[in-house]
Amino acid sequence: MAGKFRAAFFAAARQSKPAAMVAAGLALAAVSACNTGSVLSLQPAVDVGSQTAAVPQYTGMQKLVPSNPYMTQAAYPRMDEPMSPVEQMPASEADCRQQLKRLDVAYTDLAPIHEGQCGIDFPVKVSAIGNIQMKPAATLTCDMAATFAGWTRNELVPSARWRYFSGVRTIHQGSSYSCRNIAGEGVLSEHGKGNALDVMSIELNNGDDIDVRKPGLFAFRTRGFLNNVRADGCQYFTTVLGPGYNYDHRNHFHFDIKNRKNGYRACR
Repeated sequence: MAGKFRAAFFAAARQSKPAAMVAAGLALAAVSACNTGSVLSLQPAVDVGSQTAAVPQYTGMQKLVPSNPYMTQAAYPRMDEPMSPVEQMPASEADCRQQLKRLDVAYTDLAPIHEGQCGIDFPVKVSAIGNIQMKPAATLTCDMAATFAGWTRNELVPSARWRYFSGVRTIHQGSSYSCRNIAGEGVLSEHGKGNALDVMSIELNNGDDIDVRKPGLFAFRTRGFLNNVRADGCQYFTTVLGPGYNYDHRNHFHFDIKNRKNGYRACR
């Protein structure tokens, strides 16, 4: 159709007929506009170039392995490229992450964890506090991570320097987030909320590896250090349980930030 009007236009031009040229030109423009509109309507309304790389993509299920090797593995969906935390999380979570940065905490944001009654809306995975390694990396709420980091820097490190004249190299933890109830009870453990961390041993820069298990009768320095760890922890956490409390805590310190009425703390 457009070819016929184009031929008429050029024929009129050769014969010097202005009126015929105008009529043929208008007809040709109308036909071209219709054809162009039908093609453009098939194109996307937005740019599909490099900007689409920011769109999160799910790649299936990623295993979250609780630190305690006796616990069952839990799985949750994880985004390879999560959207900006500033856009997704409330102000309190964003502020908490600023606190982690001030405390020099090495962490990564994880996708939300939801499994039954357990889970963390905005979990972080802590791998180090300054030069102190966390092995294995601990999955926690940001509040628990910040509380633990504050205690580590302000209490644990100075106590190690005072007792052993050495800095802390590694904190060996036995369980961070893990979906389970309190042993012997039908109550959800704070581990199932990401608000708890179990410390098994503390490795110093001088090579000493201080086991949390109750020290021998004449291990005065170790006993003094562990007593400091327990007592100082009660200023930061709402629960501190360790060797001597019961059989289940014979080989580790349990720290958590459980919210209790009237500000009650359990330090035993």
